[in-house]
Parts: sequence; structure tokens; C-alpha cells
Amino acid sequence: MEKQHKSSHLVLVMLPFQGHMTPMLQLASILHSKGFSITIVHPELNSPNPSNHPEFTFVSIPDKLTESQLSDKNVTGLVWSLNKNCAVPLRQCLEKFLHSHNNIAALIYDTQMYCAQTIANDLGLPAITLRTSAATTMLLYPVFSQLDEEDFMSEIKSPELQALHLQRLRALLSQNPAKQMMEIRVELINALKSSLAIIVNSMEFLELEALSKVKQYFPAPIITIGPLHKLAPAICSSLFTEEDKCISWLNKQAPKSVIYVSLGSMASIDRKELIEMAWGLFNSKQPFLWVVRRGMVRGSEWIESLPNGFEESVGERGCIVKWAPQTEVLAHAAVGGFWSHCGWNSTIESICEGVPMLCKPFFGDQHLNTSYICNVWKIGLELQNLERGNIERTIKRLMVDMEGNDIRKRAMDLKEKAAFCLVDEGSTSCSFNGLTKHISSASET
Repeated sequence: MEKQHKSSHLVLVMLPFQGHMTPMLQLASILHSKGFSITIVHPELNSPNPSNHPEFTFVSIPDKLTESQLSDKNVTGLVWSLNKNCAVPLRQCLEKFLHSHNNIAALIYDTQMYCAQTIANDLGLPAITLRTSAATTMLLYPVFSQLDEEDFMSEIKSPELQALHLQRLRALLSQNPAKQMMEIRVELINALKSSLAIIVNSMEFLELEALSKVKQYFPAPIITIGPLHKLAPAICSSLFTEEDKCISWLNKQAPKSVIYVSLGSMASIDRKELIEMAWGLFNSKQPFLWVVRRGMVRGSEWIESLPNGFEESVGERGCIVKWAPQTEVLAHAAVGGFWSHCGWNSTIESICEGVPMLCKPFFGDQHLNTSYICNVWKIGLELQNLERGNIERTIKRLMVDMEGNDIRKRAMDLKEKAAFCLVDEGSTSCSFNGLTKHISSASET
């Protein structure tokens, strides 16, 4: 009997948030360059523009999200609703694919679209999950379901894991005992343990000890294939319009003098915090590039809450934009520091350019990333509160003081290690060969 021809068709299931869409599209671009045909299934929310990616096929499925859910900006509630509402249309979509294609090599889904794993199991499809956060975040999942407080502490013995303050992070996550959050945790654990493999946008050297611990809990192979933004061809994945004028402004600034400020695509602040940030930046006397998204300031459209005359007082020393081409900004010679919410994409991008960080996490894995940045890698400082005096002092510590020089040196050391990963064929090729091997073996079964 003739052996069935292996399929090169991959179906990717996307979570419709900026920090999740970008790495999924980057992974899709890399896999497409290796000969796979790509179909991307996505909810209606934040639908990607197909014209930006003509090499992919996009399929939208209804998500039934209400205006009140979208305006509430409850991330936990949105993830829960997306999985509940998209499960049936996703199943129907995959069944249609199976009828129209001889085979699907594999389903690759964002871990937070965990309903995809259950559907894949039911349909007999091999499924691989993409983690868009640090591998270490997976340590928190089994903790909730298996270990009490004493057992948890006894498991965390190495200096690196102790420096992450995982007990504090566990307490932060436990502050949300809502039924939705508990259900999400259980479903995430089940999906991760059922997956054929777990892809992580990371580099082994960043989380070496944690990775060895993660592998004790999850039987699926952990495949680190980051940094995706360096490995993928340049793509347009931003949900916001990038303002290139900031690059022209950066071109006029002295090397390593600018503090770049961006709190990501989802964090929000109130008007008082905006004003404190403004005066802290002003009083630091450092040039600054400040991203203030539309709607980021609660109760405001944009920056109308800034003190009267603030922009005029700042003059050419500051540049305020609604969104910036972040990877280009971080690679610019003028940028000497990055005040960030510490999402994983921003963290990886900053490491790859050797830019030290000023950390103000808001929710989720941002607290874990901050612990890595400040306590393990020691390439940044945590901003404890948004008070103008504290902001001014912390910026000066990072950008001017001897302490900042030491931090910058460590950041450059990490940049060199990341660059070595990219040129080390044994590292990157091995990771992708491992992934394609899993896909190929799955499509033969």
C-alpha cells in the first residue's frame, strides 16, 4: 500500500491581543519560509489585515463579544469568553478543513486559546501550543493544583528561582479567585499536558534552571525557538498606526541619552498618574520618547490631561506619540533606557538590543518578567510607584549614575549571548528541526 503523502498544511489559532498576535504571525512567517502552507484562524476581535500577509489564508470565526465586555477590558473575562464562544465555530471550521484537505500536518494554537486542544483531541488532530510568555510562567500552573504553601517553598531551592520571588507572584495570582480564573487555570494545565509539543518564544540561557523544573511537570517537549522577532522576516502586525516621526527625532539625540517609555497595548493609567509620569520625565532632564496610546489614560482620549504648557516647556527634549515602531526604536543608537510594562515581547526585544529597563508591571506575567529583569539578570530597576520624585530619581539611577553603568554592561552581555544564539546554527536550527520533526511525525500517524 502506498504511503500517504505528508501534509504541509498548518492551521494556526490566534488569540486576538497584540502581544499574542505578533509572535504567532512571526512563527507563521518562519514556518512558511520552511515550505509549510499556513491558514490562520482568528476571532473577529482585532482581526489582522490579510493584505499585510498575502502568503497566508485567514479565516475569521465569530466571537460573540459584547460592547460591554470590550469596554470593560477585563482580560481574564475576555479570554474565558473567547474560549467559550469560539469553541463551536472553531470545531466547525476545522471539520471543514478536514473535509477539503487530505490531511492537516498540525494545529498550532496560542495556549490561551486552550479550547483548540480539546477540539483537536476530539478530531484526532495533532496539536502544538505556542507560549507567548516566558517558560517560567508554567511553573505557576502546577503550583495551584498540586502543592500547598510548604511544598511550594521546598520546591524552589536554587538561587535563581528564589530570586524570582515566585511565592509573591503566586500570592498576586491568588488575589483573583474568580470562577473564570480558576477554570482558565485548569484548562491551561490540561491543554499544556495534552499538547504534542510546547513552543516557547525564549532562549535557553535566559531561563535555564526554570526550564529544567518546567520539564518535570509537563511531559510534552519544550521547544525554545526565540527570539522570534529576530528570526522572522519583517512583518506588519501592529494593531496601531506607528508614527515614524519619532525616528527622525531620535536621529537628533545623543547616543544612549533617550529614555523610551511605552506601557504596551493593554495597560491603562489614570489622569493623576499621567501627570506624575510627565513631571518625573521632565524633572529627570533626560530626553524622552513617550508612547501614550489613545484610550490609555482612563477618562481621556489622549494627552489632554497634561498640565497646560507642558509640551511647550519640554520642547525638543521630548517626543510624545500614540504608537512607535518599537523594534526600530530599541535598536536606535540614541536609546539608553526602556521604561516598560515588561510584557514578554518587550522584554525579549530590549534584551536583544542591550537596552537596560525601567520596570512598571501592571498584571499577569509582567510581574514575573520584572523579577527576572531586576533580580536574576539584573539589567533593570523596578519603579515602585508612579510619583514624580520617585520617577525622576529612578530614571537618573538608570541613565546617569554608576549603578546604571553596571546595569548597562550586564544588558550588553545578554545582548551578546542572544546574538550568539542567532548565529549558532546548532541552536536555532536544532530548535526548528525539532519542531518540524514533531510536525512531520504527527502528520504520518
